[in-house]
Amino acid sequence: MNLPTQLTINPGHPLRGSYTLPGDKSLSHRGALFAALAEGESYIKNFLVAGVTRAMLDALTMLGVSWRLEENMLYVCSHGLSGWQGGYQPLDCGNSATTLRLLAGALAAAGIPAVLDGTPGLRRRPMDRIVIPLRQMGVPIEASISGTAPLVLHQRPRNQPLASLNYTLPVASAQVKTCLLLSALAASAPSTLSEPGPSRDHTERMLRAMGVQVESTIIKNAYITYLVPPVQVKLKPLNVMLPGDISTAAFLIVAALITPGSEIRLCNLGLNPTRTGLLEVLGSMGAQIEIHPGGEQGGEPAGDLVVHHSKLQATTVSGTMVVRMIDEFPAFALAAAFAQGETVVSEAGDLRNKESDRISALVSELAKLGVEASEIQDGFSIHGGRLPSAGQVEAHGDHRLAMALALAGLAGQGQVTVIGAQIIAESFPDFPSVLRSLGADIREGFGP
Repeated sequence: MNLPTQLTINPGHPLRGSYTLPGDKSLSHRGALFAALAEGESYIKNFLVAGVTRAMLDALTMLGVSWRLEENMLYVCSHGLSGWQGGYQPLDCGNSATTLRLLAGALAAAGIPAVLDGTPGLRRRPMDRIVIPLRQMGVPIEASISGTAPLVLHQRPRNQPLASLNYTLPVASAQVKTCLLLSALAASAPSTLSEPGPSRDHTERMLRAMGVQVESTIIKNAYITYLVPPVQVKLKPLNVMLPGDISTAAFLIVAALITPGSEIRLCNLGLNPTRTGLLEVLGSMGAQIEIHPGGEQGGEPAGDLVVHHSKLQATTVSGTMVVRMIDEFPAFALAAAFAQGETVVSEAGDLRNKESDRISALVSELAKLGVEASEIQDGFSIHGGRLPSAGQVEAHGDHRLAMALALAGLAGQGQVTVIGAQIIAESFPDFPSVLRSLGADIREGFGP
């Protein structure tokens, strides 16, 4: 596909209308992989079809798992982990750390040989955080000298269980937690994981629906997850409808908040409380966001949001709130740029280990638009209240950064052009057309 490499956005157009979000990216990753762990045929409705999920599906094909897509309905037919086929031909995880980390846990449980690799950007992301605990469980896994991909998993006798794990994650991470919970499916005894913050709990909810005993609790400010391996129990196939992705919705939410005269409705949105930190922070800044709960969908709370243009005030973000909005900081930074006063984000050092160094990239690109922003070691500060100027900015190979920078053109002083915009197809291919349908003046182009 020949994707547009540039987006050009002109201000002065209010956003109006409604939109139903595509399926949640985190849930789509898990739905595809967990269906491959089950025995039988699974049905996953509103599956996200994008670059990052394609990497997961292609990897499952190489492992011998049968699947097919009909528009946004994914069918997976599997014989469980015992039916997976291993080999040392690399599984290309693209730019998706979620694909690599989740597959590593499942492959550890399967005990089959495999190589996990990806783009140069993925090879820069830290993998020791899964390699070290997996080795403690007896998984024969190797990483590069720098503790990054490619990861090599060697054959393990299928009748040889892994050791149980009692492990404290140094940084709260749903990806790391999921990797270790999947490996714990093949452990000889229950495993316990402790985190310093409330990472998203999609894995626990989905595994429970498949018949796995997973419990979560809070003890002395530690977030504990306890899994009992399903000995001699077949995991149940999935039949779920996925709600929309709140991390994707974040860009549309902020777009409406900062663009005068805007009012939009976002439908069928996932409202898992481990993912709604952005809504709470924006609310504290004066955002007018109406939440209309709609019950549960696929075991996840869901509903609609109505978002109105709002005058925002600066705030501070730190501690456990960082974990609950870790993927939304690029969009949040644009809200901060339009808020009155100084916004400070701290204890968010993990932002440096995303598709880009999101702290450095956000600060440097916003500066090109005249936004007063500065780095701190584990976060950033933004002095808001002055409209961004016209300019040209770079996506740095980061889909969320590209979409966030595009927002500056909606309500700034002039035209903004985002270079490297093709990376948006990784998670939200329809981003330009959706903004256009809501009234934005956004144009796609091709360039060097």
